[in-house]
Amino acid sequence: MRCLSIVHTENSAGWGGQEIRILSEAEGMLARGHHVTVVAPPETPLSAAATRNRIPLVPLPIRRKHIADLASIRTWLGEAKVHTDVLNTHSSTDSWLTALACATLIGAPPIVRTRHVSTIVNRRPTTRWLYGRACAHVVTTGEALRHQLASELGLHHSRLTSVPTGIDLARFVPGDSIASRHKLGLRPRPTLGIVATLRDWKGHDYLFEALALDRKGWRDWEVIVIGDGPHRPNLAAHAAALNLGENIHFVGHQDDVVPWLQALDLFTLPSYGEEGVPQAIMQAMACGIAVVSTPVGAIAEAVNHEVTGLLVAPRSPAELAYGLSRLRDDRPTRLRFGASGRARAMDDFGIHRMLDRMEEVFYRVTRVQ
Repeated sequence: MRCLSIVHTENSAGWGGQEIRILSEAEGMLARGHHVTVVAPPETPLSAAATRNRIPLVPLPIRRKHIADLASIRTWLGEAKVHTDVLNTHSSTDSWLTALACATLIGAPPIVRTRHVSTIVNRRPTTRWLYGRACAHVVTTGEALRHQLASELGLHHSRLTSVPTGIDLARFVPGDSIASRHKLGLRPRPTLGIVATLRDWKGHDYLFEALALDRKGWRDWEVIVIGDGPHRPNLAAHAAALNLGENIHFVGHQDDVVPWLQALDLFTLPSYGEEGVPQAIMQAMACGIAVVSTPVGAIAEAVNHEVTGLLVAPRSPAELAYGLSRLRDDRPTRLRFGASGRARAMDDFGIHRMLDRMEEVFYRVTRVQ
C-alpha cells in the first residue's frame, strides 16, 4: 500500500493522554513512511511537544468555535487539501472547525474523528450531522465508547472502530522497585502511586479520603502523586485537611514516567468519568504493577477484575480503601496480578497494534492501495 498524507488537528490547551496519543501515533506513522502533519494553536503544549519531537507542525489559531478560527483552517485546507489524504480530528472545537471548512470546499479529504473520552454526547441534529455525515469514520479509544456513541447518536456500528491507545513495550518494562526508589530519592518503603493529570474526575480526592479511612495501615507506605494540572492547589489543601501531608508526595509532571512506575508496588486510578482506556493503567500493567481502578469508560477492557487488578465502585472511598488495603496486605496476590498485567500488556497493548488498526481505518476511508 502506498504511503498516506495524514493531518491531525487538535485545539486542546491541556496535556494528557489524548495529546500523548496524537504524538505517539504521529511518530509511529512517520516511522512507517507516511507523511504526517499536526495542526494546533501555537501556544499549546502539543505544539511545543511536536516541535521538540520534530513532527511537522502547522500552527493555526483554532482554539474557539469562531468565524476567524474557521477562516484560518479553511484557508489552510484550501491550499493543503490536494496533498492531504485524510484528516484526523480529536477534540470538539477542531472537529467542528474542520468539518465546516471541509463542507465548504470542493474535493476536501475525508475526516476521521477520534473520540478519546466517555463524556455523554448531545443528540442535537448538528451533532448527528458531525458524527454521521461530516465524518467518514469515527474511532473510539475503547469498545465501551464505541457502543455508547452508537446508542446515543444512532450510528451504525460499521461507522465506528475501537482502537485503544498503544504503548511502547520496549520502554515500559518491569524494574527493580528498591533500586528505582533509591535513584529517585524516595524513602525505602513500599510505594503506592497514581499517574494522571490533576483534574477532579481522576479521583485523587477519593484516593485521599480512602487513605484517611485506613491511616494506620498506610503509615509505613509511601504515596506519590505523579502529574500536574489545574486541580493541584485543591488537592494539596484536601490532603492537608485530612492530615495526610507527611504521607502524600506531589512530584509534579514527569517527562519520563517509567522510573516512577518501576518504583511502585501498587498503582491506582480511581477515575469517575471521561475515560477511554487510560494510558497510565496500560503503562503500569506493562511494568508489572497491580492496579486498583474503577469500571468507568473503557477501563474494564484493560483491567480484568481479580486477574490483573481490582475494580471498585467510583466515588466510594470505602470500597477504594478496601481494594487498596487488600492488595497492600497481600503481597503474593499483588505480584500475581502484576505478572498477569504484564502478560496482558505484551499480548494487547503494543503500539504496533494501534498503528496497524489506524492504518486500516485510514486506508478504508481514502480507498487507496
